[in-house]
Amino acid sequence: MLENIIWLGHASFKIKEKSKNIYIDPWQLVPNQEKADLILITHEHYDHCSQEDVNSLLKKETIIITTQASAKKLKGNTKIIKPNETLEFGDIKVEAVFAYNLNKPYHPKNDNFVGFVITSEDMRIYHAGDSDFIPEMKSLKVDVILVPIGGTYTMDAREAAKLVNELKPKFAIPMHYGSIIGGDKELEEFKKLSKVNVIIRKSYE
Repeated sequence: MLENIIWLGHASFKIKEKSKNIYIDPWQLVPNQEKADLILITHEHYDHCSQEDVNSLLKKETIIITTQASAKKLKGNTKIIKPNETLEFGDIKVEAVFAYNLNKPYHPKNDNFVGFVITSEDMRIYHAGDSDFIPEMKSLKVDVILVPIGGTYTMDAREAAKLVNELKPKFAIPMHYGSIIGGDKELEEFKKLSKVNVIIRKSYE
């Protein structure tokens, strides 16, 4: 399953689930990506909600799952989701969970930004979105966590390691570093402090 989780840089991922392609926060994609069946967008900031990148992935059947504010920026078959809501698409379940900052102004809780838990075939993949380590995360039971480590706008490497050590997923894949904020220093710190299996993905591998 891990080989089907592909980091596309920043907070962007492609998950190949059976015959379906699921994209999360597509941004600055290399050309000629496979078309999407589902596109999940955590919030409306430009580096997560890009109409240009969404357009490059659309086909007639594509469904976009996102927040109300993001939906206003996008064209396509959008379905609005809020924290603590769930949508199902065949055997794929998409749960929205809270994503916000605790002591930063960038992602207020009241804006209803989200992270996503995607469940298929008893595998639960959690994309934390742009968030700090917030209380709502402590009850999550997940197998794989896609976790931001860059700091400034999200949790930093130390906080991200604290999160994965508490949730104890089978695997953690770091994200939200290497472009706008964060780099090798943050990556090495996250690897050093994490007590779970850390999988390092290269962009576009």
